[in-house]
Amino acid sequence: MQIHYNLDNFKAIKPVVTIGTFDGVHLGHQEVITELIRISTILGGESVVFTFDPHPRIVIAPNEDSLRLLTTTDEKIGLIKKIGVDHLVIYPFSEEFAKLSYSEFVTNILVGSMNISGLVVGYDHRFGQGRKGDFISLELLSESLGFKVDQLSHLLVDNMVVSSSKIRTALAVGDISKANHFLGYRYSISGKVIQGNKLGRKIGFPTANIEIFDRLKLVPENGVYTVIVEIGGKKYNGMLNIGFRPTVNYNPDNKSIEVHIFDFESNIYDSDITLFFVEKIRNEEKFADINALQEQLVKDRIYALNVLSIMSF
Repeated sequence: MQIHYNLDNFKAIKPVVTIGTFDGVHLGHQEVITELIRISTILGGESVVFTFDPHPRIVIAPNEDSLRLLTTTDEKIGLIKKIGVDHLVIYPFSEEFAKLSYSEFVTNILVGSMNISGLVVGYDHRFGQGRKGDFISLELLSESLGFKVDQLSHLLVDNMVVSSSKIRTALAVGDISKANHFLGYRYSISGKVIQGNKLGRKIGFPTANIEIFDRLKLVPENGVYTVIVEIGGKKYNGMLNIGFRPTVNYNPDNKSIEVHIFDFESNIYDSDITLFFVEKIRNEEKFADINALQEQLVKDRIYALNVLSIMSF
């Protein structure tokens, strides 16, 4: 897969394009991209996913602080690459770009700069300034500008339309099972292991404190989770606590993220780490004393091991 951060040197054979933010690259997105590849093959062209960086809402609503994303740019690249696309365009989204009308975007960029032969859009795709462009607009432009346009119906999972917003909502309430089901893979967060207060070590449950790489990344609801932990290319079982730490903290929404890795004793300070969410165990609790906390952590570990014993990595 070729990655393009602008269109200065973009070259593709009869490019067939799909456009979107693709946050999460969930099952609905995967279906659109798979269909893109199929149509590009029929037309004898190359498949192109056209997305943006930064996320459009960062530019359009710069004072809004509620935006949380399912995937970082690097995660999005990795997920799209797995599907088998020929080209990925990560176009710089700016105030100037946001002012383009849908006809200017199609005429000047898709046709003028990319010379597309086909365009594939989702069931609810809208584009251009004020999101005024829709499928009917595209059909009219395609006839005059000489490219083929296809619209896909929505994807239903458990009789529900799959969307990034539904997945964000599920993660915000700790519904990992639903989020993973709609994503088609296990939700993850990545970061660096930093120094903590070492309280866990004193009670037999040493934890690695995590500072995540991207402050816009969505951190699930506070609580205790069963996770799979990846460090240095190797995977381990573990359980994770997400809580609230109002003081010095660089994670989104001042959340503390601490993982206890089962049967693991290596020093991993300053290491990169990825946490794959499997299931929520319980909500965050305040305990009467250290002994009560320790007793609950033993129960949490037993529960997590039971969950992980019937799963594969």
